[in-house]
Amino acid sequence: MYESMRGMLQKARQEGYAVMAINAFDLESAAGVIHAATEMRSPIIIDLLQDHVKAYFDCDVLTRPIIRMAQEAPVPVAINLDHGSDVAHLKRCLHEGFSSVMIDASGHAFEENVRITRSIVEFAQEFGASVEAEVGSMGLVGTGAGFTEAAMYTNPDVAIEFIQKTGVDALAVSFGSTHGDYPQGYVPTFHFEIVEAIRSATDVPLVLHGGSGSGAENIRRAIACGINKINVGTDYMIAQRDFVAKALQTDPDIEYPELLHRAYLEASKVVQSYIELAGSKGRAW
Repeated sequence: MYESMRGMLQKARQEGYAVMAINAFDLESAAGVIHAATEMRSPIIIDLLQDHVKAYFDCDVLTRPIIRMAQEAPVPVAINLDHGSDVAHLKRCLHEGFSSVMIDASGHAFEENVRITRSIVEFAQEFGASVEAEVGSMGLVGTGAGFTEAAMYTNPDVAIEFIQKTGVDALAVSFGSTHGDYPQGYVPTFHFEIVEAIRSATDVPLVLHGGSGSGAENIRRAIACGINKINVGTDYMIAQRDFVAKALQTDPDIEYPELLHRAYLEASKVVQSYIELAGSKGRAW
């Protein structure tokens, strides 16, 4: 069943769980995400990162086959453009059939972020697509201390005003996570009061970016505080890479199609574990 994120996330907000959004980059990785959701009877969001789409298979090539897989799936599946900062490209993705898009204008000043986001919300209505935006900045994991600086955190008052002015369907907020892989043993500190303040003042589902490596307890509490969409990319990709490395050690002559097929099936177990953690198992309708 191919849907937008809108209904999925509103249901998650009402019932107190989160929907997983997993970064895919080709047909095999998208198939692994749908396989995991089907096994768990869970709604799912396939996130296609703008930079990956542009670099590997653009939206006019990649979108239709994934939509076909989503339509044939027995669970709700959305395709969402992740961190779409190129407005012209984002609009192309909507024309090609994306059911949801994230407009990321968080690098702009507040009023410009509002203006750009509002224009995309209005444009997406023509396609029945949902829109996610961002206030604050999750950034990237680096080396040394200070993985998420105070200046990157979302100001709840600003987020509430942003929601009111833009009419977005979901809002990504920065409260302690970062994109990418954390150093061994590092668990980020989450500032849950940011989520609680926004959640108490609005009815818009809130989004946690950088879910990989955030820790089970942080994720559970984030959902309890009001997070309804959790983005995970790194852990899924690492699981595929690690399987390939081990499989080639064991059988260097393995057929390449078999290698790819087994890699996404193995990595789908990581997606299933996140679905269990998010509380969306069995929530397909």
